Amino acid sequence: MMFAKLSIAVSALTIAAVSSASAETITLTAYSGIFQDHYTKAVIEPFMKKYPDITVQFYGMPNSAQMLGTLRAQKSSPQIDVAILDVSVAKAGTDEGLFDKVDESVSPNVKDLYPNARTEGVAGVGVTFDNLVIIYNTDQVKDAPKSWNALWDKQYEGKLIIPAVPDIQGTTFTIIANKLAGGTDYKSDVSAGIAKIGELAPGVQTWEPKPDVYAPIANGQAAMAIGWNARAQIYSLTSGGKLGVALPEEGSGFQINTINLVKNAPAGDAAKKFIDYALSPEAQAAFTSEMFYAPTNSKTVVAEAALKRTAADDMDKMIDIDWLAVAKVRDSITEQWRRRIIPLSR
Repeated sequence: MMFAKLSIAVSALTIAAVSSASAETITLTAYSGIFQDHYTKAVIEPFMKKYPDITVQFYGMPNSAQMLGTLRAQKSSPQIDVAILDVSVAKAGTDEGLFDKVDESVSPNVKDLYPNARTEGVAGVGVTFDNLVIIYNTDQVKDAPKSWNALWDKQYEGKLIIPAVPDIQGTTFTIIANKLAGGTDYKSDVSAGIAKIGELAPGVQTWEPKPDVYAPIANGQAAMAIGWNARAQIYSLTSGGKLGVALPEEGSGFQINTINLVKNAPAGDAAKKFIDYALSPEAQAAFTSEMFYAPTNSKTVVAEAALKRTAADDMDKMIDIDWLAVAKVRDSITEQWRRRIIPLSR
């Protein structure tokens, strides 16, 4: 009897040791702050519940450029397994050999992604879509703006906030303004958009909102601004409706965050499991409901209330922005802002 108990005890210890040995840790780098909080709740915690032998550590950083710098520094000995980055920055990382290709051998869910979730020359694939919107203080702007042209309404002069380039919000806004002004190929000429924003410049309160563009709108320091839909929707809820969000009838442009598998990542197959889960309809639906990013998996079924807070039903209104082409002319756009827009400010 004693021998049997001892055998059971040894077996239990053996199982525990094997279990401990098989446990793996994935290090994910992505955006810190509000993104980290909501992504952890909607995606990471359910993943760890589904795969109890895998732990995900979130290494948050403020922006894609800092993430890329860290990945470059670790290239010879990676400590990060998975990176969520803006698509144009992911292209730079791909060109530098930092990432392995995410295809159907990594995740069967890749086949179900929307076409614009896959970008030629980028190893990773789209994991979230976000889009530029007008945000406004509901005490100062009673009716939701229906057109981007509302920003040019004289009654809001001096009460506007526009994040300037090189911020990607400013770049996206330039492309939208170019379309509004009758410009054609933004990849070769945005002069029409630059001129139109120049008309707006004297009424802009600041080009560099701090700590972000959302707080001064919610607290009434400014009447109207541009911002990203996902964050704006969260602030709309937490501000008790003081911050309003409007997708203008002319449409908008998507910003694409890609999920990337770091080359020679220490977690190996566990990292691939996480990417597969992040691209699944289950995870995509959860994060859309949590933070209102539009899903990249076409099979995702999202609750109607959450779907209405995204641009998922307005895909046909989206400007097809080639961010890799934009990256090639970004310096030129920035220079035009410095010469032809910023000096016109009050």
